[in-house]
Amino acid sequence: PIQNAFDELLSGTRAELAIKLYGEDLGVLRSKSVEIAAAIADVPGLVDLASEQGFGQPQIQIVADRAACARYGVTVAQILELVELAIGGEVIDDMYLNVRRYGIHLRLQEQYRADPEAIRSLLVHTEDGSVIPLSQVAEVGEVIGPIQINREKNQRRWIVQANVRGRDLGSVVADVQQRIEENVELPAGYFVEYGGQFENQQRAMKRLSIIVPIVIAAVLALLWMSFNIPLALIGGVMGLLLTGEYLSVPASVGFIALFGIAVQNGVVLVSYFNHHRSKGIDLDAALVEGALLRLRPVLMTAVTTVLGLLPLLLSRGMGSEVQRPLATVVVFGLTTSTLLTLFVIPAVYGWVEERLDPSLRPAAEKSRTDEASRE
Repeated sequence: PIQNAFDELLSGTRAELAIKLYGEDLGVLRSKSVEIAAAIADVPGLVDLASEQGFGQPQIQIVADRAACARYGVTVAQILELVELAIGGEVIDDMYLNVRRYGIHLRLQEQYRADPEAIRSLLVHTEDGSVIPLSQVAEVGEVIGPIQINREKNQRRWIVQANVRGRDLGSVVADVQQRIEENVELPAGYFVEYGGQFENQQRAMKRLSIIVPIVIAAVLALLWMSFNIPLALIGGVMGLLLTGEYLSVPASVGFIALFGIAVQNGVVLVSYFNHHRSKGIDLDAALVEGALLRLRPVLMTAVTTVLGLLPLLLSRGMGSEVQRPLATVVVFGLTTSTLLTLFVIPAVYGWVEERLDPSLRPAAEKSRTDEASRE
């Protein structure tokens, strides 16, 4: 129910995907919506396909004959006023009973307004004071019309809606767009837009496509690419693959949170290496002692986060489709980044330091290098 209400706030329909068809003629909108539904019915991953039920209301339609009205001296406003008073009624005065006020509602008795024939017999006053039946100046008929007329962006709108199961929303919408472009020809002035969760996802991804690269670039620049963001990214992507989740807005937010934790663990480890090196401790000893002393803080950060998000990862109840992608990215990414932090970063740190300062290389390696250079 929460998800349905959220979808309705986004696009006016309780579905993940809303295909909105805009135009002027309700008949054209209705027929084209049927064509769209038929064209996309077999798209993989598209379920609960339905067209808006906005048609099928029995109505009595009264259309003024303007030529006849001109002959008899009857205005269209007179016809509208007669029909409104006879069928809908009108409050003509108020009656007070103690401190309460009641409106006096006036309209024709039911036998004079119950069917089209009775309405055709309503009397209209002409310009010369005579009366004629309504049927002489208007056409009265029974039709099947719209239940309601929905408007958006100052145009009439018809919706074809569906949900997505077993595939990511973006690829399903891409297939839907292709099917509609290939199989449905829209008249001039009619166009299609896509709403629902897809609209929100596109808007969020557009913002994240700017924010995330800037954040990652800034972090990499500040930290000289010394830490384990790539290692965290590997685990997050593998987690999405193994659990069958897709790159959604919650998953993207999870990657941002994951990068922060991974950088923190890397900073904790490398800063301690630098601290030991500044004291004049040998490189190998600094790596071993730093890794041992920082093992507990790194593991505590990772374990507490993983245990906190584990219930979200394993949940399958209502609302879990929003929480699960974020938890998947953080749990799997943090697991791999923590393991690789404890093994890869010390090795890479030592390798880089030895390349920057040849005096730190082991004696056997230096002798082999010297012998190779003499040869």
